Amino acid sequence: MIIKRIVLDNIRSYEHEEIELKPGSTLLSGDIGSGKTSILLAIEFGLFGLQPGQRGSALLKNGKDEGSVSIEFDIDGKNVLIERKLKRGKNISQDSSSITIDGEKEEISVSELKQRVLEILNYPQEFSKKQNLLYKFTVYTPQEEMKAIILEDSEVRINTLRHVFGIDKYKTIIENAGVLRLKLREEKRLLEGVTSNLDEDKKEISKKEEELEKLKKSTKEFESNLNLSLKKRKEKEKEKEEISIKIEEKNEIKQELGKSRMLALSKMENASNNEKRLKEVKNEIENFNLINVNEKKIGDIEKNIFENKQEREKIGELSIKINSEIEMLKTKIEEHNKLHNTMSDLKVCPTCQQDVDAVYRANILNKTYNEISHSKNRIEELTIQRNENIKKFKEIDAKIFSSEKELTDLKILKMKYEGIIEKEKLLQELERENLSLKKDLILLNKHINNLNDSLFKISKFDILFNEKEKELKEAMKQEKIAEIKLMEVRKVIEVYSKTILEFKEKVKKIEEIKKNLDYITQLENWLSKKFVPVVTFLEKNVMASLKKEFSKLFSEWFQTLVSDNFVVRLTDDFTPIIEQQDYELDYSYLSGGERTAIALAYRLALNQVINSLMSKIKTRELVILDEPTDGFSDQQLDKMRGVLEQLKVKQLIIVSHEQKIESFVENVIKFKKDYGISRKE
Repeated sequence: MIIKRIVLDNIRSYEHEEIELKPGSTLLSGDIGSGKTSILLAIEFGLFGLQPGQRGSALLKNGKDEGSVSIEFDIDGKNVLIERKLKRGKNISQDSSSITIDGEKEEISVSELKQRVLEILNYPQEFSKKQNLLYKFTVYTPQEEMKAIILEDSEVRINTLRHVFGIDKYKTIIENAGVLRLKLREEKRLLEGVTSNLDEDKKEISKKEEELEKLKKSTKEFESNLNLSLKKRKEKEKEKEEISIKIEEKNEIKQELGKSRMLALSKMENASNNEKRLKEVKNEIENFNLINVNEKKIGDIEKNIFENKQEREKIGELSIKINSEIEMLKTKIEEHNKLHNTMSDLKVCPTCQQDVDAVYRANILNKTYNEISHSKNRIEELTIQRNENIKKFKEIDAKIFSSEKELTDLKILKMKYEGIIEKEKLLQELERENLSLKKDLILLNKHINNLNDSLFKISKFDILFNEKEKELKEAMKQEKIAEIKLMEVRKVIEVYSKTILEFKEKVKKIEEIKKNLDYITQLENWLSKKFVPVVTFLEKNVMASLKKEFSKLFSEWFQTLVSDNFVVRLTDDFTPIIEQQDYELDYSYLSGGERTAIALAYRLALNQVINSLMSKIKTRELVILDEPTDGFSDQQLDKMRGVLEQLKVKQLIIVSHEQKIESFVENVIKFKKDYGISRKE
């Protein structure tokens, strides 16, 4: 990976700056506070975004609402451009982000971009949600942070290095194995509780099976009792059925007797009604014989009605003509009145626009007046004539009404007279029917007497039926008792069978659990006695190997930077030990240059070890050193040239305010700050 360009907008002390970087060694030079370290922080932000615990206020320029970093680099022949933005709201947070690979731009979320960068750099995905220590210890570590890890508590330091070396998985495996063992023990205790009653359950099954056999034998006795009860009940049902036939005969006689009595009453009622009707018909015949219907009078009345209707029709037609003529005359009078009114005021002819002659107007007015007068006289004559017609119409109408009423009455009398013959026939028929009814009543009374005799004879079966009914109920009761007892025994057998089956299923499951318990016991023993010791042994061997290589490289780098009278090495917890003439020196008693040399040697050794372990990471050819010579003497500064030559990386970026370093590198970029704004010179 080679960084080609980085652009800063409103980042720390920068407003806008674009820095071109080249392969080889590059020095970012300038006075203290000129903004050199801001470039390194911008590179880290451009690659990974805000790190856990890092605030956006540490990057966004004070007083600005937005800021951004663009970093362009070459990796495996591909040109990659990453753009990240910061935005000020209630808090300063990452806003939009994008990645462009060989000209193809993609807008993605902050988390997606971090994931993509880890893939491109071939970093483990475990760094997607925590601080990227791999970048910190292989590419860029602020010198003070490296000093901090040297002075850190040994447990914290060893855990940090485990994580960086990628061997914290051994500790994780051991811890997880411990958690698993606890869970296995807990599961084992639960399973032991479940399997503790296995032998007792097996004994209970044997006991239940013996009791079940006894119950099965007892069912034969209950089945025999039920069969006897069933036989007795059927006998009683048969006896009751025979008596029931007689009872049914009695009920049929009762029904027949009821029907016969109803029929006799009906016939008696019909005979009584016929007698009444006979008297009425005889009276009607006698009364009609006194009536004399005059046929000639009916004809005269009909003729008179016809003539009066013709006369009424003529009067009606005449009235219509009179009314029509009156309406016509009224219309004519209205027209003449309009003409009269028009001519009275007319001075100029509306058609020809000439003056109307007074004589001509007077003639027309006189003519219209005569016409109106004549029409009014004629209306009076017609009105008198119409009133006379109305009076005559009403008189004729009254005559017609009176004649029609008289005609209707005569016709009704005629119809009644004509019905006398039918009534005489009805009289004869009623007399015959009454005679027949009397004969039927004699026969019905005889039949009723016979039925009463039969009913008396068969009534003795009622008492016998009640006795058999009681005997049948008792037989059914005994049968039900026997059936219930048999069902109870069978139910107990069913419950016992089900219980035994459930016990067997339970025992089967417990035996399976017992097998699982045995497996868990074996697994727990294997974890405790074999797996964990092997993993612990592997971790110790790996850590010992790393410590040996790390200590060797650390000593070599330190000897390059410091005189030969110092000896350095690492303890098992990677704590630097400094010795001089067989005396161990405390780190805090070293000079500033010596402490810096210790931190730089530690940093370079750590870089080499990690890159050798993770040879496929894409940042192994990039190293960034931040003020690596702080407190160095001139002699140490001269030795720094050899250190830089030994690094042999494709791109080395150094931040330093030491001018002497400029002669050690291929490229120099100088920075300065004016009025709080950093920029390139």
